Amino acid sequence: MNLYKTTTGNIPRLFVKYPNDESTGKIDIYRGDPNQKPLVSIIIPTADATRDGLLPSLLEQLEQQTFRDFEIIIIIGDTRQGRAINCGAAVAAGKYMVIFDDDTRLGSDDLLEKMVYYMNNTENIGMAGVANLVPENASFFVKRIMKELPRRTSPIVTKIADSDLAEHPCCIIPREVFIEIGGENELIPRGLDPYLRREIRKAGYRVVVLPELYIHHLPPKTFRKFVKQFYRNGKMAAYVNKFYPEFVIELTTEHGDEVAEKRSLIIRILSYTGRLLKTLLTLRIFYLLSLVLYLCGYVIGYITLKETDV
Repeated sequence: MNLYKTTTGNIPRLFVKYPNDESTGKIDIYRGDPNQKPLVSIIIPTADATRDGLLPSLLEQLEQQTFRDFEIIIIIGDTRQGRAINCGAAVAAGKYMVIFDDDTRLGSDDLLEKMVYYMNNTENIGMAGVANLVPENASFFVKRIMKELPRRTSPIVTKIADSDLAEHPCCIIPREVFIEIGGENELIPRGLDPYLRREIRKAGYRVVVLPELYIHHLPPKTFRKFVKQFYRNGKMAAYVNKFYPEFVIELTTEHGDEVAEKRSLIIRILSYTGRLLKTLLTLRIFYLLSLVLYLCGYVIGYITLKETDV
């Protein structure tokens, strides 16, 4: 697609319920015909516009899609994923927004076509995701992580299923619904998916996973990056718990499971301890390591972080 417009910084986000400063990110908009309004706006936040070569690969896959009525909006360099997506939504022209992580791999050339088909032919969907599968050519390290850790994979469904496993790596949301709920939460650096799903459900819409569709969204491919990611996840979770506990939301691990009410601190500590023991007894070493790293990051983050640090 031909690049026809570039915008930098200070994108108005008047619809946002929880804004956080102005964005210093750069926005690149790609559209086949600048005079034609697309049906779909694809929004991709990225730190460096490459993600170790994975973003260019994703853009190549988008070029191969059978569905062509879309624009691509890439937000580069914003440190807040929620704010980056909100900036993309503010300039989006499509009826539907499709959000991708910059390291997502598409499962098929007709992924977008089928996502749009289901949205056009199913009432009351506010957010729809797809399954996340382990690719056959993944390394042993990546396969073990995806198989051991909850929510790192999700199975294909055969019919539209209400599910808490619709997530940012690949989801479609009507732009009007996104604006109605006030967009992404820009205050929190972690927990964006649970917040977005909660707000969409509160507004009376369904959150679902679409049938027969999938992506590959992989964990870090090296041990060093694995350690860094899960330590940081714990630290950012501590930040949210410490300064914005109202946005801490429980998760589920299976399609169709209902999201539980927020548990007390004591129950959460006991549950976490139980998971540590269970992973040790079942020899799920990478899951155990992820829990330990997360806990270390959480404790250090809770002790040391100030609200202005993130």
